[in-house]
Amino acid sequence: MASNAFPPQLKVPATYMRGGTSKGVFFNLGDLPPAAQVPGEARDRLLLRVIGSPDPYGKQIDGMGGATSSTSKTVIVSKSDKPDHDVDYLFGQVSIDQPFVDWSGNCGNLTAAVGPFAIHAGLIPPGRLPQNGIATVRIWQANIGQTLLVHVPMKDGQVQESGDFALDGVTFAAAEIRVDFMAPGEGALFPTGNLVNVLEVPGLGTINATLINAGIPTIFVNAECLGLAGTELQDDINNQADTLAMFEQIRACGAVKMGLIARPEDAARRQHTPKVAFVAGPASYTASGGQPVGANDVDLLVRALSMGKLHHAMMGTAAVAIAAAACVPGTLVNLAAGGGDRESVSFGHPSGTLKVGAQARHTAEGWQVERASMSRSARILMEGWVRVPAGTLP
Repeated sequence: MASNAFPPQLKVPATYMRGGTSKGVFFNLGDLPPAAQVPGEARDRLLLRVIGSPDPYGKQIDGMGGATSSTSKTVIVSKSDKPDHDVDYLFGQVSIDQPFVDWSGNCGNLTAAVGPFAIHAGLIPPGRLPQNGIATVRIWQANIGQTLLVHVPMKDGQVQESGDFALDGVTFAAAEIRVDFMAPGEGALFPTGNLVNVLEVPGLGTINATLINAGIPTIFVNAECLGLAGTELQDDINNQADTLAMFEQIRACGAVKMGLIARPEDAARRQHTPKVAFVAGPASYTASGGQPVGANDVDLLVRALSMGKLHHAMMGTAAVAIAAAACVPGTLVNLAAGGGDRESVSFGHPSGTLKVGAQARHTAEGWQVERASMSRSARILMEGWVRVPAGTLP
């Protein structure tokens, strides 16, 4: 066949970064091919091919993805034209085995990497960056229309990436990055107006659920009502097809109740949101890395599913939802933590523990969360160009 039938690959500037317990491919909007600089088919096709999806083998061998929801992610960053914001941040969750990119929510873990990326990419005015100290990068989260503040440590005019901050679910220590989610709810904090709702789930029956919209729309249910303990690790859930199907039924029913979709069957085209999680009171267990977690180390246990699988640690946005729900007396999360008023909570997840905080108040319009905070870390893993076949773009 003629050689011109196989033109050279496209070469796109990109940075591969870890943020929290996730990894993703980061792009400066202006570096994308012109057709992919606007939302639509060209952008989605480019990101799918970069990550290596759709892959019926579920491995993403021919792309940058790591065959898990935590590593099948893309980020687009650009200078912001919004007052008091430095950059706009757009997150794309790439399906592993289906040909679509889900733009319906944020990634809280990768949020921690957006600040350092923006500084490395020259998107922050030099006058806003201290030689030594903390640079606060003001981010507009374009998927959900919210403000995020990422506090990046600086040393000798450069982003400090090394440090002694340990994050369960990440093997090596790094510099601590605090992330503030400002007014993290999109619309009503509790979309149904209730702290606890009744869901009719086919094949399961009637269960109680807390449906909250903070960080990311999340459905919380009690582990006990599902025949679970709350101490489960990934293999305990992800190797059980019936259990995964049950959680997808819960997710679909909760999404309808929250007004996110019209019919349960629509959930298949909205894999990234909402999340579904199960909670239990404190108990001792051994985390996936082998370290013991004592019942006295945590206020409650939480396990969450992402893209149809139990997450190996905890999604950052789901941690915001946990913080918000824990700080509102009467939710299932708050009750699992012992009830009452609180401004922070420590919870156990499959990889260890995490402490998150939130400031919630009750107003005439209902409950509102003013801010949720957590600590993460981030670093550049590789930078340069990512290549995709020339026929990727339409």
